[in-house]
Amino acid sequence: MSLALLYPGQGSQKIGMGLDLFENTDIGKKRFDQANEIMGTNISRLIFDGTEEELRQTQFTQPAIYIVSVILSELLAEKRLNASSAAGHSLGEYSAFTAAGAFDFETGLSLVKLRAESMQKTGNETEGTMAAVLGLDDVVVEEICTSVSTGTVVAANFNAPGQVVISGETNAVNTAMESAKESGASKVIPLNVSGAFHSPLMVPAREALAEKLRSTEIQDTQFPVYVNYSAKPINSADDIRDALIKQLDHPVRWHSSVTNMISDGADSFLEIGPGRVLQGLNRRIDRTSVSSGVSSFEDVNNYHV
Repeated sequence: MSLALLYPGQGSQKIGMGLDLFENTDIGKKRFDQANEIMGTNISRLIFDGTEEELRQTQFTQPAIYIVSVILSELLAEKRLNASSAAGHSLGEYSAFTAAGAFDFETGLSLVKLRAESMQKTGNETEGTMAAVLGLDDVVVEEICTSVSTGTVVAANFNAPGQVVISGETNAVNTAMESAKESGASKVIPLNVSGAFHSPLMVPAREALAEKLRSTEIQDTQFPVYVNYSAKPINSADDIRDALIKQLDHPVRWHSSVTNMISDGADSFLEIGPGRVLQGLNRRIDRTSVSSGVSSFEDVNNYHV
């Protein structure tokens, strides 16, 4: 069996996630204590007892999901989980690289903190948004975005067949949404996000992150990680640094990433982190693939390597 690990991004968070890890495991308590110090705020309190509105803020959402995903991953590693590859959706790419040994928890969280704060800041300064377009081919959605003349809008997340997220300036996204409906989209859903992620509007956030990544020590990974930017596997430190910089203002090629993993021999997928979003996408991408998930202390205990 060739096992591929998958790590979720924004949208998978929920209040109370990780509390069982904090209460029942030494590594959970250690990581949440470290996270409070690195974040400069009581992020554990916000995750365990905060409000949905607080947790939806990008500056908190991304670190929160990273923390929980990495703790779960470390607990599974203690069981000698043997992975052949990994991938992470947007923010989840940092969890994947941590699991693969590119950098440790503290380094990863410091990067995620800056990434989240930079994206939040850029979103606050630029009027942008995102929307999910269902039921149209990728090329049709790309053509719709190209045809919009009222501003910048691009296809940002190629999640699964018939599921593409567009991103850009609010007026341009609204225009593209109307065009998608006219072109026969089964659904067009505006997303409750704080910015135009994975679009050219994120260039200021990319520059802030790039400076830190260039000065961060990164190791070659223990197994390949299929990256959002190219949908191809990488494992060298230089390639990792480049991919993490480029992913901020380029599309997430998730559909192609999973398809390439399957073509390269992955026959079982394990989603590690809160939620089940990626398992759902996998079923849309390839119904024959075997997908499961670990999102809690109970799941870890019940998981058999």
